[in-house]
Amino acid sequence: MTVIRDADARRSETPGGVMTTFASPTQGGASRSLWKVEAKPGAEGPVHDFDSEQVWSWVAGAATVELGGETYTVTAGDTVIMPARTVRRVLADPDTGYIAVVTAPAGAKAYGPDGAEFGVPPWIV
Repeated sequence: MTVIRDADARRSETPGGVMTTFASPTQGGASRSLWKVEAKPGAEGPVHDFDSEQVWSWVAGAATVELGGETYTVTAGDTVIMPARTVRRVLADPDTGYIAVVTAPAGAKAYGPDGAEFGVPPWIV
């Protein structure tokens, strides 16, 4: 068993938010990655894709999820299963922003909407 203390959690910041890694292959030796996304009001995530399924669960605030040509409004308590190879974008509510907890297989690679490989984000390694 591995215990990862809050003080040891890895934090990565992008224009879209702050990702706090709770567990990953390089943080606790987990086979899946688990992280929190904190997006400020009005933050806009990039249009992108992943080679693996992700599960997002909102714990605070609200967002608009653009996923595979569909648009969904989500709030605290909602969960979205984002299939692999499905272009997505998450837009934070302009008034509240959001906090979500996300999991994906270790080593999940991100891609641009044109298929260009971005690699494994630092919160997943």
